[in-house]
Amino acid sequence: MREIPYLTAINEALAEEMAKDETVFVIGEDVQAGTFMVTTGLVQKFGPDRVMDTPLSETAVAGACVGAAMAGYRPIADFMFADFMWCCADEVFLKAAKWRFIHGGKVNLPLVFLAAMGGGARTGPEHSQCPESVVLHNPGLKLALPSTPYDAKGLLKTAIRDNNPVVFFYHKQLLGARGEVPEEEYTIPLGVADVKREGKDVTVVATSLMAQLALNVASELEGRVSVEVIDPRTLEPLDIDTIVNSVKKTGRVVIVDEDTKRCGVGAEIGMQIMENAFDSLDAPIQRVAAANLPIAGGYMEQYVLPQPNDIVAAIEAVMA
Repeated sequence: MREIPYLTAINEALAEEMAKDETVFVIGEDVQAGTFMVTTGLVQKFGPDRVMDTPLSETAVAGACVGAAMAGYRPIADFMFADFMWCCADEVFLKAAKWRFIHGGKVNLPLVFLAAMGGGARTGPEHSQCPESVVLHNPGLKLALPSTPYDAKGLLKTAIRDNNPVVFFYHKQLLGARGEVPEEEYTIPLGVADVKREGKDVTVVATSLMAQLALNVASELEGRVSVEVIDPRTLEPLDIDTIVNSVKKTGRVVIVDEDTKRCGVGAEIGMQIMENAFDSLDAPIQRVAAANLPIAGGYMEQYVLPQPNDIVAAIEAVMA
């Protein structure tokens, strides 16, 4: 099977869905050029009426997409950085998330909010966040977090076809990562986790870039600790059953996420494990996440964001 970069997988998903359905369009700041190259080349294929550059106004981008979705289109709002969702929070969290409910189910809102998340690029506190818990705290939004090119393409195609608003966060540090992606048509359903690596001693639940770090750590510990790595792939809906089944097998859990530890995704998943598999636990659940601090720029960034050594320490703690 061919290997392509993560960013190419996203670009292919966009192009294929735009070719399949003329109601699909992309709108955002610099989407014709493609800041992170995920929309590069689309304007040459589909024209400026379907790949629309906008002024620097995330509120306008999100608002236009909410209206277009209610009118029967399938817009994709490219926010560039996930942090910019705060600029248009009313349109995303109150309008897109709530309006089908408010209108008694008479309208659909088939739109995708596309954005790059995460640190590692030393771009400071306003361009490095993973605002997953903010999305999860607003009912009505689905959330996809692909960790591989295969998952990125399959999940994005499903998100575009969904009749509900889907937030699709891709990680900046994964853009160049290569992986196997079929040339033939495929999709991945939302709400189905993937066991990236099987193991018997400890379950590591990890999202996005953290899933790749967890896999690297699992390889390093091979022969000492047998680590099972589960990537939820989507946090809403969340496939808690796959996670619980793994916990019942291993009895130990480490949850790794790049969002902040306080009130973060790790706390929610950990609580659901406690509710569904408490009797299977042989050790307290460990969380690895970003510190409760603004993400520092430059060299200091590494002291805020979770690192491989933190995952190793957490695994050793539950094994002890």
